[in-house]
Amino acid sequence: MSASYPAQLPAPVTLAPDKLARIQAEFSQEWLRIASGAQLGTLEKPADRRFSGKAWESNTGCLLAAHAYLLSGKVINQMIDAAQASEPVRQRLRFTAMQWLEAVSPSNFLATNPDVQRTLLESNGESLRLGLQNLLVDFRKGRVSQTDESHFEIGKNVANTEGAVVFQNPIMQLIQYTPLTDNVHRKPLLIVPPCINKYYILDLQPENSFVRHAIEQGFTVFLISWRNPQASDADPIDTATWGDYLQHGVLQAIDVAADISGQDQINALGFCVGGTLLASALALARAQGKEPVSALTLLTTLLDFEDTGVLEVFVDELHAQVRDRQLGKGGLMAARELGTTFSFLRPNELVWNYVVNNYLKGEAPPAFDLLFWNADGTNLPGPFFTWYFRNTYLENNLKVPGRITVDGYPLDLGTLAMPTYIFGSREDHIVPWQAAYASTKLLRGPIRFLLGASGHIAGVINHPAKKRRSYWVHDANDSHSATPADPQDWLDAAAEHPGSWWPDWSAWLASHSGNMVAARRKLGNDDYAVLQPAPGDYVKVRTV
Repeated sequence: MSASYPAQLPAPVTLAPDKLARIQAEFSQEWLRIASGAQLGTLEKPADRRFSGKAWESNTGCLLAAHAYLLSGKVINQMIDAAQASEPVRQRLRFTAMQWLEAVSPSNFLATNPDVQRTLLESNGESLRLGLQNLLVDFRKGRVSQTDESHFEIGKNVANTEGAVVFQNPIMQLIQYTPLTDNVHRKPLLIVPPCINKYYILDLQPENSFVRHAIEQGFTVFLISWRNPQASDADPIDTATWGDYLQHGVLQAIDVAADISGQDQINALGFCVGGTLLASALALARAQGKEPVSALTLLTTLLDFEDTGVLEVFVDELHAQVRDRQLGKGGLMAARELGTTFSFLRPNELVWNYVVNNYLKGEAPPAFDLLFWNADGTNLPGPFFTWYFRNTYLENNLKVPGRITVDGYPLDLGTLAMPTYIFGSREDHIVPWQAAYASTKLLRGPIRFLLGASGHIAGVINHPAKKRRSYWVHDANDSHSATPADPQDWLDAAAEHPGSWWPDWSAWLASHSGNMVAARRKLGNDDYAVLQPAPGDYVKVRTV
């Protein structure tokens, strides 16, 4: 996936003459209204927040340009919707149009943004100097700054929950956290985060740390910290495969957590790509005749890749072939390229907003822990990435029993019959909630599906103390047979509850975690000694 590689170009498309005529008529009527309002001085500010500043009201020319821009964008999207083309083609046209429209907004230029002009005059040109300074700093970074990164230090004020690294290999470090309660549930919890970014999205600061909250509920928590491969690394980490991440990452971590806790089975949670890895690893374990996990949690996870949302515009055979040639036998998929891709999925919020504030207005971005994490991406081994891209996003092989083999073992998600908690976010643009819900059709155990408000990250990171957002769930425990096939049918019958979904999950997990026992303050055991304090070394390796 790359923002500079939007899949193969769509074939030429046409519009039905009657639809085109209707769009033209509506455009002419709306343009006459806007032009008349500008002439009479009655034109109001658009609702779009990019034009909400007071300076827009007093500058008729810029205000007219803003209205003309928004009207043009509306018409372009109407024409795409009316195009005589397949939906995938229309989706790519919408994405391409979005990139162009967001880039040419009048708010993005000094000459057509009166807010920027006012700031320039009121600061006696200082905003221009500071903006150029910010631009030079970001030019050296190779990316747009979204937050004041100097405010954060890993292990100090982010990723600072107390614990220790109790195991490491060339792929991951395993962290065991110090208990915060006198008694803990007998079965521990292993968290498998995504390997595209660092794990500490789940352990930002104490007031919004999912990890700390789980520990406070009496769970013994282990967590995988994935290695961030670098081009300068001397070992062959750049040739690691999907199978390596399953065997030496997830399954190795499960074995260590079980050994340290003295349990035959543990519980496990996977977030995003971490959930895909976790489910794949458990299917591999079942093929090997093992059942190491008794209860499974999947947060915003794709197992069925039929609906991949906006990411679909990057997926086609040509792109897969290019990546296979580039990276299939070794090399690194750059974190910068992945980060650029995800930023341009929402260009106004994650790109142009900062261009205006940082460069045109000369403002320093505020300190925000989530955006600090967002800028701290990881490289991926080429063979791992190319396998993942082809077998999930392109060919959707993971959901087909036996189509994928790892080390000679066929994977079948249908063999996973443990109780499973599946979470989707209602406004998720990375994992559409209906796609997260599709996992209910693949897994065979009792399933509790819960839908949270907000998006891919904000929906997950929602501490109960903040009393924000809401979630939808069926009040009765869901059995596999009672789960509706249609996600909309599920939502229609679900009850909305205010606040965070975390307490619902904690109660569910507690019911699958065994009785309470005295917490052990000593981390690790004789076989797995403490190697270093949390958060460990792997998470501190930054990609420049």
